[in-house]
Amino acid sequence: MNPLSRRGVLAASAFAALAPRPAHAFYPDRGLRMIVPFPPGGAADFLGRTVGEQMTRGLGQPMVIENRTGAGGNIGTAVAAQAERDGHTLLLNGVPIAVNRYLFAALPFDAERDFAPIAMLAVVPNIMVVPTELPANSVAEFVALARRRPATYASIGNGTSLHLAGAQFGIATGLDLTHVPYRETGAANTDLMAGRVDVMFQTISAAAGLVRGGRMKALAVTSADRVPAFADVPTLREAGVDLVSVGWFGLFAQRGVAADRLARLEAEALAATRDPVVAARIAESGSLPRAMPGADFGRFIAAETQRLAELVRVAGIRAD
Repeated sequence: MNPLSRRGVLAASAFAALAPRPAHAFYPDRGLRMIVPFPPGGAADFLGRTVGEQMTRGLGQPMVIENRTGAGGNIGTAVAAQAERDGHTLLLNGVPIAVNRYLFAALPFDAERDFAPIAMLAVVPNIMVVPTELPANSVAEFVALARRRPATYASIGNGTSLHLAGAQFGIATGLDLTHVPYRETGAANTDLMAGRVDVMFQTISAAAGLVRGGRMKALAVTSADRVPAFADVPTLREAGVDLVSVGWFGLFAQRGVAADRLARLEAEALAATRDPVVAARIAESGSLPRAMPGADFGRFIAAETQRLAELVRVAGIRAD
């Protein structure tokens, strides 16, 4: 190569190095965080950690799980909405992102304006649990007991699937159950085991060890079919209550994140959820893996939003 040609190549290389690169180049170029606006130890926390761990392998960067709890999921969701729109902060959310607009007078975010659905991860049946000392060993016996005296049900906050399942159960059975919201799964479980509340529609992952250890009794699951993790526990329909009530969770990014980054996140989230080992762990926890692409997930959320609006109206649910 003659000196003039060599100088031309060097100049071109230098120009390429100095030219501005697309904002989405080399994504992700640092660690990510996944905000989970629900307490540690519950189904959302387990799901986020399980899927997040697998996604780090595909993305080649670590992912930190941050539990930002409070206000029925609104605090953590607001934190995610205010994060930089570069695809490095994700949000794991579920029923509250669809229903909280009907429960709270004002929200520090707009679910449709601020968030883009990446992928649905799982459907989460709840399990109906009561204190071991409660004189009710079936759904029918609990209903009979609650007709004789006032009864309470616990949840981990307004608008959560636990709250909505309890409200739906009251409507389906004609019982006037009093809702007792908690901030933490552990506190709700502790009060249930102590008999300070009568029933809870808890996530299976948060109740499994306590049920198997004899510290609370399982009367039914809220899914259409029995759950493999508790195959001996009947569904509510089998127990005589015509009700199916399940939660769901998925991943979101902020609106404005580059399309290629959203596509990368969607591909990695779906691959993680479909991984046989991850899917088995999710199923063992009592949830049901459900890998749904972002566009389909968005349509699912729109339908859920309409359904939940009607439930809030009929049940007269309000934020405390």
